[in-house]
Amino acid sequence: MIEIKTSTLSDGELNRGVFAKRDISKGEILHEAPVLPYPNEEHVFIEKTLLADYAFEYGINHSAIVLGYGMLFNHSYEPNAAYDINFDNHTFDFYAYKDIKAGEEVLINYNGEVDNNDPLWFNQEETESGKTENE
Repeated sequence: MIEIKTSTLSDGELNRGVFAKRDISKGEILHEAPVLPYPNEEHVFIEKTLLADYAFEYGINHSAIVLGYGMLFNHSYEPNAAYDINFDNHTFDFYAYKDIKAGEEVLINYNGEVDNNDPLWFNQEETESGKTENE
């Protein structure tokens, strides 16, 4: 149903993204990504690594590293997918927010809510350090 391919949206070293292998209907589950939760006070250690950009909030007192394809979905303020946290199964359940065509990149809003247009944390850091968001 989904696969990892090179994304034109990512400008990192690996340039990966999640793509639909077939047409996917709105509401269809795309991926149930297992998580490795950890207490928030341990996040200071994660922040010293590349994993910091891939950690998700996991309830009030925890953060989590999302496994499987969960770390590879790219961001959009107009996403075609979303996710719910399934605490009982310790998974992030990604689903189609709207119909997705075969070959289309599957995108989520990193802010956690489909319609949340707040600046992303990594753009806020650049703005606070004096760089513009387009640098």
